[in-house]
Amino acid sequence: MGVWRRLLLAVVCGVAVAGVYAAQPVLEPMGRDLGIPAGLTGWIVAVGQFGYLVGLVLLVPLGDVVADRRRLIAGHLAVTAVGATVTACAPGAWTALAGLTVAGLFAVVVQTAVAYAATVSQPAERGRNIGVVTSGVVVGILGARVVTGTLADVWGWRSVYAVLAALSLGLAALVLTALPSEGRPGGPAKYGQVLVSLAGLFGQRLFLSRGLIAFFLFASFGSLWSGLSLPLADTPWRLSESGIGLFGLVGLAGALGAARAGRWADAGRAVPVTGLALTLLVLSWAAIAQLPWTLWLLVVGIVALDFAVQAVHVSNQHQLTAAYADRTSSVIGGYMVFYSLGSALGAATTTAACTAYGWAGSSILGAAFAVCALAVWAASRRVPLHGAHAEAAGRAEAGAREETPRLARRPQPEGRCT
Repeated sequence: MGVWRRLLLAVVCGVAVAGVYAAQPVLEPMGRDLGIPAGLTGWIVAVGQFGYLVGLVLLVPLGDVVADRRRLIAGHLAVTAVGATVTACAPGAWTALAGLTVAGLFAVVVQTAVAYAATVSQPAERGRNIGVVTSGVVVGILGARVVTGTLADVWGWRSVYAVLAALSLGLAALVLTALPSEGRPGGPAKYGQVLVSLAGLFGQRLFLSRGLIAFFLFASFGSLWSGLSLPLADTPWRLSESGIGLFGLVGLAGALGAARAGRWADAGRAVPVTGLALTLLVLSWAAIAQLPWTLWLLVVGIVALDFAVQAVHVSNQHQLTAAYADRTSSVIGGYMVFYSLGSALGAATTTAACTAYGWAGSSILGAAFAVCALAVWAASRRVPLHGAHAEAAGRAEAGAREETPRLARRPQPEGRCT
């Protein structure tokens, strides 16, 4: 996993997730062109997110069935390209919604890419690689808000999906030619067994605690990004759509700064880093709540919030892939169900809170979700884990601490990227 291979997987994640969120800045022109009433344009985004949720349950577990996840990643990218092409060429609403559903369904290639990165990584580099790869998700979510608006202004909203289709096909070819085979030992598992195993994860306390943290974590994240445009477009700021989109770049800076969290997890500090990051998440809302009076504190709060969210997200995935190394695809897919539901909760409640109580209501809501995530983390620390998965997690963290110095001392071949 050299630098450029990590970056390739990060780009795969960014392009795939952008297909789910690309419609948000262009809902109005899309709805008008496709003949969708203004009150129903929310379905343009909703169908992609619904497809994504279904894919987490039905498609991501395939990563534990196939012998080489590279082929699965390439196949999912190819089908994503088909969905984007159908959307770009759609003559009417139903065709576009079908294309968006397909693109959302196969956007779960993100989780397969994370599982692949975790599997081919050495223990002391697993967190670092996961951190870089998942940074592509944040780039796709936040960057899509800026790039989509620019493309739509120049060539129309259909150009956005044409570009996504071309990028997906190009990445599918690159994945097959540039990434190494996993070479996983043992025969492939059966799909039915993997689905049963996925259902069983929800009874495991390690998995459930990390999932609940993710649920409240991304509910807090959604409370900010789904409601932020309302007060920024209103008095006293009255920012344009492009001006509001620039705040996505602010969040991007904070999220990319948390790539260091992967190295902290490799050093065996995933649990304390999670607690510190969740504390920072709670405090960030104190700055974000000042939006009606100052934009500078809002910027500080956004950077802190996105840093905290990405740090916790990377640490959670590091712990889970270490503890469930034999079924990384299933555990990542199940974990992301919590992410998806939490994001939906934050998006659904923040606009109602802002409408009823102003930005103070949204800020209190986001902070409350953050406090709940911190409470789950504290409770999980108070009750120690038992059983095989606790031992696996402990061995993984101990191995990371022992392996890191060895890797540092190991002479690197000349010209190798590190």
